[in-house]
Amino acid sequence: METKVLHITDEKDKAQIEEAARLLQEGELVIFPTETVYGLGADGLNETAVDKIFQAKGRPKDNPLILHIADPEQVLDLVKVIPPKGKDCMDVFWPGPLTLIFERSEKVSDSITAGADTVAIRMPSHPIAHALLKAAAIPVAAPSANTSGRPSPTRLSHVLEDMDGKVPMIVDSGDTNVGIESTVLDVTVDPPMIYRPGGVTKEDLEAIIGEVAIDETTIDADNDAVPKSPGQKYRHYAPKGDGTLFAGDLKNIAKEINRRIAEAEPGKRTAVLCTTETKDLYEGMDLLVDMGSREHLEDVAHNLFDSLRRCDEEDVDVLFVEGFDFIGIGVGIMNRLLKACGGKVVLGL
Repeated sequence: METKVLHITDEKDKAQIEEAARLLQEGELVIFPTETVYGLGADGLNETAVDKIFQAKGRPKDNPLILHIADPEQVLDLVKVIPPKGKDCMDVFWPGPLTLIFERSEKVSDSITAGADTVAIRMPSHPIAHALLKAAAIPVAAPSANTSGRPSPTRLSHVLEDMDGKVPMIVDSGDTNVGIESTVLDVTVDPPMIYRPGGVTKEDLEAIIGEVAIDETTIDADNDAVPKSPGQKYRHYAPKGDGTLFAGDLKNIAKEINRRIAEAEPGKRTAVLCTTETKDLYEGMDLLVDMGSREHLEDVAHNLFDSLRRCDEEDVDVLFVEGFDFIGIGVGIMNRLLKACGGKVVLGL
């Protein structure tokens, strides 16, 4: 399959946006940018189209999908009820990087929800995504546009690496902004539960709706439970190399990582993913990646998946990764890093 790339930087580019929208309406796959990561889109009410998502990604079908909409009114056809706290979140955080879980209506199929009785919905704020969704006038299922398990794509080169030749069209609009996927919040329970941390933080949510819980359960591939959210099951965001995450005092982390670099098996290429404040503490590695400053964790989130993909570009065998505090967007960063490292973490340094 030949993949056509449309470069769209203006939501008023009606001709190209309508070309992409027509493909979605015809049941084809279209990759498009959102403010979080690039999404692999298909008509969410067309089961044949949805099946193409799983085929292109190599994604297990027990991993639910998120429906993307252009107008909050579209939610009414997709859910049984909008709880008051859900409505408050829609009013404040939509459009934006927040996915809400509702009880699903009969219009939503098992192929979207992995058999659960709930459905995840969000309204992106990216202007090109909004224009495309509005033109298509359908709820669009759109997981990240990468091979399942790989780091999510935040720029065209990432998308092409995984999806070139697998989809008929890619809409390119430059680098995404947030850099990690949306926060997923279940508003069918009380207190509402975060199943995947992201760009909208627990603190942001609690300022609007009061107490919010975080699901701290690690769901492994052998768990028979049906996940309510993408990112809960299986290894995600993973580079090809073997990663270890380190938490504790930064100087002690650097000392331990340097020791491990020195003792690495000959011929194994090593990388350190660190921050601006600590990059001068490391020595002997083959690749040093500065993910950004600890004073600006939004930049770290923005750079995260590109940093992981750089390790693959440099054929890194072993990754050593600095951890972050579980505060604000740091929770989302640590969630992605823990999964990228397969849960391998060294604590208490």
